[in-house]
Amino acid sequence: MPDSGGARGRQTWIVLASALAVIVISAGIQQTFGLYMLPISAEQGWGREILSLALAGQALIIGLTTPFVAAVADKWGSPRVLATGGLLYVVGLVLMSQAVSPLAMFVNAGFVIGIAAAATGMPLVLSIVSRNVSAEKRSVWLGTVTACGTLGQFLIVPFSQQMISAFGWPVALIAVACIVSLIVPLALVIRRMTSAGVETPSAQKLGEALVEARSNSGYILLIVGFFVCGFHVRFIAVHLPAYLGDLAFTPKLAATALVVIAVCNGIGSWGFGWLGGRYRKKHLLSGLYTMRALVIFAFVITPPSIASVMIFAAAIGFLWLGTVPLTSGLVAQIFGTRYMATLFGIVFLSHQVGAFLGVWLGGRMFDATGSYEAVWWIAIALGFVSAAVHMAIDDRPVMRLQAAR
Repeated sequence: MPDSGGARGRQTWIVLASALAVIVISAGIQQTFGLYMLPISAEQGWGREILSLALAGQALIIGLTTPFVAAVADKWGSPRVLATGGLLYVVGLVLMSQAVSPLAMFVNAGFVIGIAAAATGMPLVLSIVSRNVSAEKRSVWLGTVTACGTLGQFLIVPFSQQMISAFGWPVALIAVACIVSLIVPLALVIRRMTSAGVETPSAQKLGEALVEARSNSGYILLIVGFFVCGFHVRFIAVHLPAYLGDLAFTPKLAATALVVIAVCNGIGSWGFGWLGGRYRKKHLLSGLYTMRALVIFAFVITPPSIASVMIFAAAIGFLWLGTVPLTSGLVAQIFGTRYMATLFGIVFLSHQVGAFLGVWLGGRMFDATGSYEAVWWIAIALGFVSAAVHMAIDDRPVMRLQAAR
């Protein structure tokens, strides 16, 4: 836990507050892109697969880029990477607002914003926080970071929907770019105030850490399991508004459902982070994925209504990103925090591959069949698979850490 007093204590609290503000902005904006599916597809006459592919590409670029930007951050400092990513995010959003061809949308919404989102994303912020709190409080702080991500969703989703309705999607994207620009000064504050943290520095080199992780079966299973999380959350975030539109529900209900997801995720993420400090994280993850599968199953077989949509949003929101403090906490528990950004970044790559498939497959299956039904059933099956995978994880710290105690 941060020091409660003194200059170092105050600096640590400023670092933590600034890091939380960064994730509010970065993660919050990531959840708004689904709102643009119908207006952009309708105005441009592209069909849903074009924007689905661009956003799926964004998810994949985030995953592919994250391990590299995380390695740069572990070597040169996360604040520099955050500031650069914030600037690139602004450029990408402005260019996306001016895209008039599928290629321009792929490049800007997919490639440019994908790199920017990786450089301002959860792995970097989680590593900053992990190094500035004690091991005993780490899990609950990781849950707090994740909860703040959906605080951003709670604030930015309705703002974006109002901007789209009042001024159109290009103006809405530019307005969001103005919000993203705040990441740059926040990163500079973190750089100015950051300290070495509370964990004893490790002499281990990055290459040694990668070899150690590669030979650890628990780490491999974490990579496999986190794929399912990405598939679930990105498919739902991007395609739920369109799915509800197909059922003749209003865009307002879709935006409200995303806000409900955000509110309940804030509770769930913090709650699972708190539980992760008291119970074995792998057991919590297995239970979480089982509950996700059951919630999606109930939603699919229940006749659609406003009540069923709100109940689904609340239930899936509670389970939305509780995986993040538990998964990142397991990485820190098994390997320590020295190269947490890089090691969790590699796990996060699997998450984004799942996200790519969830977003793209949703658009592809809809254009081919006129329905999302098959993808919902795939999501259910994957939930049960991930639950089984997490039960098999060896969550003991590596011998290097055990010997240091």
